[in-house]
This record gives sequence, C-alpha cells and structure tokens, in this order.
Amino acid sequence: MSEDPLKALSEMASEAHKQIQASHEHINPVLEVRRGMRDSGIPADVMTIDCLRTRRRITLILHDQQPGVLLYQFITMEEEVGNDFQSMAFSDMDSQKLFQWIEEYFG
Repeated sequence: MSEDPLKALSEMASEAHKQIQASHEHINPVLEVRRGMRDSGIPADVMTIDCLRTRRRITLILHDQQPGVLLYQFITMEEEVGNDFQSMAFSDMDSQKLFQWIEEYFG
C-alpha cells in the first residue's frame, strides 16, 4: 500500500466502491476528493462518499497535524460538516470497513 495516506484511502474507497456496485446496485456511491480545505490554508485532505438516493454522506478527513489518524463523520448531504468527528487509527481502516460503512449507512 502507498505511503501517501490520501492515495491509500483513495485506493480503499475505490475497492469498496467496486464491491458495493457488485452487490448493491441501488446504492451507487459517489466518491470525491475535495481540495477546498487545503486551498483555503487548512492542512487537510477531505474525501466524501455520497449516496444520491438517500442523500447521506460519509466525510473522511486526513489532517496533517494528526498523522496516522482518520477523522470521519456520518451526515446528510444538506448538513454542513460539524465539529463532532469521530476518529480512528488510519491503520485500522481498510476497504472492507469502508464497504461495511457504505452498506450500513446508505443501504
């Protein structure tokens, strides 16, 4: 796996997306990497996983000041990202966990 956490997370999300599409056609998540935080001077990368059918969103953040940590939040697409992020060791994330999150939250 890549040493770049954003690249590694993107690879995990891509694999989870393939698995979801193979087993849950109705979910069809939309993955997006957003550079807005970095572009506005905040040293972090953001990935969103959206379900257009349910209007739900999973937000994942890799913050430079918290190396080795993945911040995440389950919200709707209409909600603004808040301050109530949960965190986990990035090393505990894998494509299967993302698949489970997508399946449970969007299903």
